[in-house]
Amino acid sequence: MESSQSKRSASFSEQTSQPLSEKDMEELQSTLPPDKKLKAGREYIWNRKSKRKAKYWKYYLEYVENGKLRAECKFCPKTFAADGNLNGSKNVKNHAESCLGNPINIEKEKGKEKQTKLYFDQEHESSELKCGSRIINLNDVREALIHMIIVDELPFKHVENPGFRHFVQVACPQFHIPSRLTIARDCLKLYYSEKEKLREMFKTCQRISVTTDTWTSIQRINYMCLTTHFIDYDWKLNKKIINFCPISSHKGEAIGKAVEACLEYWGIDDKLFTVTVDNASSNDVACAHLSRMVRRTGCINDGKNLHVRCIAHIINLIVWDGIREHGVCIDRVRNAVKYVKNSPARILRFKDLVQKANIDSKSSLSFDVPTRWNSTYIMLETTLKFRRFFSGLSLPDGEDLNDNERPPEPEDWEKVERLVLFLEGFYLLTKQISGSHYVTANKGLGEIASMYDMLNNWEQSEDLNFQAMAIAMKKKFKYWGDVDKMNKFIYVALLLDPHSKMVIVELTLTDMHGPEKGTKLANDVKEFAYSLFEEYRKMYATSNIPDCGDNMSMDIDNSKGVGSDYVRKLKERAKRLKGTSGYAISELDRYLNDQLGPEEEEQDALTWWGKNGQRYVILNRMARDILAIPLSTVASESAFSTGGRTLDPFRSSLTPKMVQALLCTQDWLRAKEVPIVDVEENLKELEEIEKEVQRGESNDVDDEVVFVDSLV
Repeated sequence: MESSQSKRSASFSEQTSQPLSEKDMEELQSTLPPDKKLKAGREYIWNRKSKRKAKYWKYYLEYVENGKLRAECKFCPKTFAADGNLNGSKNVKNHAESCLGNPINIEKEKGKEKQTKLYFDQEHESSELKCGSRIINLNDVREALIHMIIVDELPFKHVENPGFRHFVQVACPQFHIPSRLTIARDCLKLYYSEKEKLREMFKTCQRISVTTDTWTSIQRINYMCLTTHFIDYDWKLNKKIINFCPISSHKGEAIGKAVEACLEYWGIDDKLFTVTVDNASSNDVACAHLSRMVRRTGCINDGKNLHVRCIAHIINLIVWDGIREHGVCIDRVRNAVKYVKNSPARILRFKDLVQKANIDSKSSLSFDVPTRWNSTYIMLETTLKFRRFFSGLSLPDGEDLNDNERPPEPEDWEKVERLVLFLEGFYLLTKQISGSHYVTANKGLGEIASMYDMLNNWEQSEDLNFQAMAIAMKKKFKYWGDVDKMNKFIYVALLLDPHSKMVIVELTLTDMHGPEKGTKLANDVKEFAYSLFEEYRKMYATSNIPDCGDNMSMDIDNSKGVGSDYVRKLKERAKRLKGTSGYAISELDRYLNDQLGPEEEEQDALTWWGKNGQRYVILNRMARDILAIPLSTVASESAFSTGGRTLDPFRSSLTPKMVQALLCTQDWLRAKEVPIVDVEENLKELEEIEKEVQRGESNDVDDEVVFVDSLV
């Protein structure tokens, strides 16, 4: 007697003895999704009147392989043994209900991820609770978690901390917290997703200016940060970090090649407009390398004004040259502050003296970073408010101390007071030109002239020390001495500020260099602006010789007569001059001659160009490029502060690729209004909170709490 298995095998061979016709194969293919194809050489079985009653079988194709019946999913490559008598149908059923390629299952998953929940919102004016409903999308919760990890600079293991898990369990119990490895994977996916969006944005932008700087991490790896700046067609300034990667060395050639490789990777090497770097000699080499690159790819003005020196860095050099003569009094104040802050008992004593004097000040003593003069200014400025209280402390003194280690004397405080007054202008100027969320190019020349005027005034001071300090600082003005030593785009940027135009440029240069030289420099700037405009006109005009209107047309006189050939040639020459600055009033002429109304004077430069740019078809393109130039490298340097927090001693094992993903994505996600994370708590605020809580607790327990401090 034959076994049941042999009977089934025989039946399979009977069914497959006659292969499916071409028409049957086409009809079978029509039951599949568009991206699914029948596999060549596979022996498919297709029974139009199938005995399979379960609904999930309609999602499978049946075929015979080595005499055994199998089933292939229509939506994915998975296959299963399909003889119901031998294998059962549990695996086939389970897969049909979970296959993510099946559109029905996708809709089911969406329904599972969303759940309507009741919530109660308390009205602000009354104490009533307002009942409502909200759909909770678990995918949105997961995306918000990734956003928090990146923007708040949290470690991946934060999701495994018991406190965070407890919080999520209370706030959203149905959310499954991913592991730290999954979080890292999701962060990388978000980085690549946002990078593609930025790549598409670069395709539509006109030109970009970049800032770059290098940094050595706690891993002893040299990193280079590259930040792009551009104004989009909505006249919004954009700042995007596009690179935070290891670099072989801090040498200029290595920096230049790394920047070039990055720009080529992003497809914007032909859109480079300027490069803002600090005053290191290696950056001169890097900019020379990039100048050769833009001459190959094409650049405005043939890349002659590609290099922009960081004004903040030059101010730093100028200030240090000036305050070097006051090193003793600064060191004495710094040591006094250090003496107080190095002991909790001294801090308490100092606070008691301030409170008894009823001084209401939010400032407190602060250390400075000796290599950053602006932090030294803040230390001196805040310490001056409390200078009379240092006499109530026993500051170290003795013959064994160096001169700069002794307590500050009255004449030291007088010098510091004048020094703070002197440095305040430089401090405010540095803050003004270091912004990255507003245009600074149009402020550069005015701020430089303001600083020059301030030094001239101090040079006439009766105090010989401050007179010498002003003279020393003015020597560092060699980078801003004339148009040839300073990037000419900075002059044109002020000209393109609708509140300044050419008249302010001329007055500024006259004040700095005198009437004769200032007028000559102003004419040089104007000539450069017209040549630049002509280059833009040739690039963006619909034709090299635009039509100036019917009233400007000159028909050639065909009549015969003496001198007709000469007149005809003159008219042909006149036609070639149409639309040029030598013949008709250009857009630049109209812009410089236009007067501003009182309402327009209240607008910033970008707002004005956004509203009036359509009046200047060519000039608005020129303004979009030049106004986007950053005057400092602060945008790149600030990324190193974030890098220092990301690569702290507890996360030093992060790979350079992951570091770049975290820092770039954070920059892309962070809104303009969101400040950079401040990891330091405000001590004064915490003390006020402690006092409030203590007062509340003492009222609750009838003053039965005894503090240990009172028994010491």
